[in-house]
Amino acid sequence: MRSAIDLENSLNPDLIIRPIEPRDAAEVCGLIQQLGYDRPQDQVALWIESLANRAGQQTAFVACVAGGVVGWIEISIEHRLQSSPYSLIGGLVVKEGFRGQQIGFRLCERAETWSWEHGIPRVRVTSRNSRTDAHRFYLRHGYQSTKVSQVFEKNRPA
Repeated sequence: MRSAIDLENSLNPDLIIRPIEPRDAAEVCGLIQQLGYDRPQDQVALWIESLANRAGQQTAFVACVAGGVVGWIEISIEHRLQSSPYSLIGGLVVKEGFRGQQIGFRLCERAETWSWEHGIPRVRVTSRNSRTDAHRFYLRHGYQSTKVSQVFEKNRPA
């Protein structure tokens, strides 16, 4: 009988998880679009470069296969008055055609490890109501649904 690690490695033997770098901006932009968002590549590159200013508080990792970026995860430590610090997964995406190969799981593992290494014992993720596949993914990997909320925004008047 094969272990989970053997199965994972057979699904993606060349998978590398590493910290995000400015050179990843173009491929990361494509994945941002797969999430349904649109952000210019120059803004993504600036965001990646600015991570150095938030070291220890926020980071991102990419999943690479054959040198190409096939997924990313972003995580930050949140400090709130009403609760003890927790880590928040701000985004996770795996490229179409690479889903179902444990890449999202491996990205989550890396983000969780980063959180534990920074002394934060709880990782939280929010997911849009319509992303039922994502909800099943998180539940399958040990996350528990703890509340349902709505998001309200207000733009600055012109």
